[in-house]
Amino acid sequence: MASARATPDFVETSLTGLGLLSTPIFNKGTAFTEAERDEFSLHGLLPPQVGTLDQQVARRMKAFHALHDDFARYTFMRDLQDVNETLFYAVITRNVEEMLPVVYTPAVGEGCQRFSEIWRKPRGVFLSYPNRDRIETILGHPRYDGVRAIVVSDGERILGLGDQGAGGMGIPIGKLALYTALAGIHPLRCLPVFLDVGTDNTERIADPLYLGWKHERVKGEEYDRFVDRFVRVVKKRWPHVLLQWEDFAGHNAGRLLERYRDALPSFNDDIQGTAAVATATVLAAVNVTGVPLREQRFAVVGFGSAGLGIAGLLYSALRQAGLSEREARARFYAVDRDGLIVEGMKGLTAGQALFAQAKSAVREWRRGAAGLSTSLRSGRDDNSLGGGIGLLEVVERARPTVLIGVSGQPGAFSEAVVRAMARGVERPVIFPLSNPTSRAEARPDDLIRWTEGRAIVGTGSPFAPVEYAGVRHAIAQTNNSYIFPGLALGILSARAKRVSEGMIMASAQALAGMSPTRQDAKGALLPPLEALRQVSVGVALAVGRQAAAEGLAGVKGEAFEQALRENVWEPVYLPYRRRR
Repeated sequence: MASARATPDFVETSLTGLGLLSTPIFNKGTAFTEAERDEFSLHGLLPPQVGTLDQQVARRMKAFHALHDDFARYTFMRDLQDVNETLFYAVITRNVEEMLPVVYTPAVGEGCQRFSEIWRKPRGVFLSYPNRDRIETILGHPRYDGVRAIVVSDGERILGLGDQGAGGMGIPIGKLALYTALAGIHPLRCLPVFLDVGTDNTERIADPLYLGWKHERVKGEEYDRFVDRFVRVVKKRWPHVLLQWEDFAGHNAGRLLERYRDALPSFNDDIQGTAAVATATVLAAVNVTGVPLREQRFAVVGFGSAGLGIAGLLYSALRQAGLSEREARARFYAVDRDGLIVEGMKGLTAGQALFAQAKSAVREWRRGAAGLSTSLRSGRDDNSLGGGIGLLEVVERARPTVLIGVSGQPGAFSEAVVRAMARGVERPVIFPLSNPTSRAEARPDDLIRWTEGRAIVGTGSPFAPVEYAGVRHAIAQTNNSYIFPGLALGILSARAKRVSEGMIMASAQALAGMSPTRQDAKGALLPPLEALRQVSVGVALAVGRQAAAEGLAGVKGEAFEQALRENVWEPVYLPYRRRR
């Protein structure tokens, strides 16, 4: 490249012929000019007609629309990424609403499940446990010199699908594709990494096509030593790299983030990104309901790392709204596999215990619907099973104004639960956020119908608008894509030393500030998906300024804003010069 800017004036390379056409970040396909075909020995390798990026996008979209299902479209886009990255990103940025569900959720779920059958070309880095002594050599290759952002997963908790082994690499690839498509972070600065420590998914191990290490998962001290070696090598190789942790199981996600958040600027999108977009959407819903945030009551269903992250950020928002610590915590009703979390329950983590309801507050509540899994298997909506306090009882007694689901349990928001909520609240706010679509706690059309059109609905995956009683209800896609690309852009542009909770809150408040409901209570909760590039820049500005306010920014003020502008790469073709 001729410049350090994300979008320079020209491209300089020594690659020629098939080598140039086979390098996705440099390939322009039919758009190489006659002069470039002369210079780079491309005549005869391309059809004679010189094309444009616009023509290529139109050609790819025609082929895309001819495909029969989203998995075929997902595979098509993955192949395009491995052939011509500029064209891949041009297709996405010009068709964000149509492409987002294909290149990421929900289609990426099946992409992870069937990763081994569609793998064709290397992308990212697989660090397998048997190669643990080669991590430094693998990551030390000069091809990775320009890396500034890493997304890493071990594949143990992929969306709501559980352990997918090496197929989990689809998540870091997809996340970083959105870093570029939605925030403009240059593809060469992004590195997907998969920590292959085996899998406990017997179906994957039995599959003769499975590409991962066929071994049960490494756990305990061996696992921790492997992850620690990876982080130490990364820190030595790239002292200021952004490290995003993605789709680690609950028993590892929070503790790994806490262990390494001071070693490198790190965040976990499942915990913090989900929390930020949920908080932003709640703040937007407040504009619709007219009920102040400090008067809201929250039932959070599924209280692992994601649920705890959401509760934690909303708790901070309540404190900013003027509630005391005790008042703010009392506003949360956390429901997990054993029912409502109550003080004194066995097996609670320290974070869960902070949101446990006092025994005295629920002494008269009915017991008998143990956990989500028990009540869902039975198909019952009452409290007749087990010894815990079930969700229906929580809704009837606590009368929550906001119901959030990150349980991965389809059907968790039953008709009885939703109708009970609607009896106690004029405009119930209901967010079934679990991904993919098959794991959502409820379908929006049911939620609208069960509440006679009064529910304000946000979902993790995209759903079509719902028509009810002559009114069209838009369904807000409360997707982390509104947060994590801009969060990453802000962290990188500010050269942040660490990622603070204040920076996460700044991202949520920035997104809430862009909600159409600020101008019109009947507007959509979140900006249109087509505006995600502008949203990401707005989020990045807020994050970088908050980092500076907390003394965490290496670059601030006008220098930060200039760095941010220079970090936004545009998917356009540039003139080529040959390096001799």
